[in-house]
Amino acid sequence: MRKPIIAGNWKMYKTVAESVAFAKQLNEKLKGIQDREIVIAPTFIATASVIDALRFSNIQVATQDAHWENEGAYTSSISPASLKGLGIKYVILGHSEKRQFDNETDERVNRKLKNVLKNGLKAIVCVGETLQERESGKTEKVIENQLKGCLEGIGLGDLASIVIAYEPVWAIGTGKNATPEQANEVHAFIRGLVAKKYNSEAAGNIRIQYGGSVKPENVKQLMAQPDIDGALVGGASLKVDSFEALVRF
Repeated sequence: MRKPIIAGNWKMYKTVAESVAFAKQLNEKLKGIQDREIVIAPTFIATASVIDALRFSNIQVATQDAHWENEGAYTSSISPASLKGLGIKYVILGHSEKRQFDNETDERVNRKLKNVLKNGLKAIVCVGETLQERESGKTEKVIENQLKGCLEGIGLGDLASIVIAYEPVWAIGTGKNATPEQANEVHAFIRGLVAKKYNSEAAGNIRIQYGGSVKPENVKQLMAQPDIDGALVGGASLKVDSFEALVRF
């Protein structure tokens, strides 16, 4: 059985004080839950304070990106080595907004992923197609190319530290979302790609999240699908009650 993983990506929301207060409230609401992984990704500036607020908690803290080097002349970049020392558990890589606004490429995601893994961290690797690509029937080709590029040179033993997040770009922050059946179809396709590159056991073990306007109203239906193992949540992770409902799906 794959352990469900619900991750909240706070993007560029919440001050440090708001983030700490939110994390404490969330900890009270979700304490004792052990049958699923709970992850939150605050802004970089709030990360250390949130980790301090969640000491001994069942909630893990992620960052929204990391660099492919541990040190160097890379102004504003974040070192995975420093993140590990801070107590970070997961790093989100290849999010559609990074691809759209910061020209993130599969090659860069791959380099970042290798360094994140080398530093003993886990990664949530995002893939997904635009509306134009879906309407042109290119969904599978786009996903295949992204996954191939992101996992280039990644060994079988590393897969235990990787979660794949399928986030159709057309469903992020738009209020639209793929039907549970549409989402599961792509998840099953991704699982098939993993089986082809590695083996069927690896494909059966890897967790694949869905991201794209996940809300308390649709999470139960999504999580009922056989190949959906969790959710990568944006807007609905910014309120305590809605994120609690998602975790308790």
